[in-house]
Amino acid sequence: MITIKIGYNQDPTRAMQKLKNKLIQEGLFQELKRRRFYAKPSLKRRLKREEAAKQRVKDYRKAVARARKEEQDDWY
Repeated sequence: MITIKIGYNQDPTRAMQKLKNKLIQEGLFQELKRRRFYAKPSLKRRLKREEAAKQRVKDYRKAVARARKEEQDDWY
């Protein structure tokens, strides 16, 4: 269960924003969006494959950026 504690003199809108951020972090909104309509198994496999490809590209770009940063740090 997700809980947000609010202090005595804190803004309730800030608490709502914290709750929303926690729900996003947990993936609840993404899960609700995914379950809204029926998806055929073939579509699920295709989406999973596409998501994995996107993640590989992200990881590769992060690795390249990290390598460049280390190379710059060694240069100086």
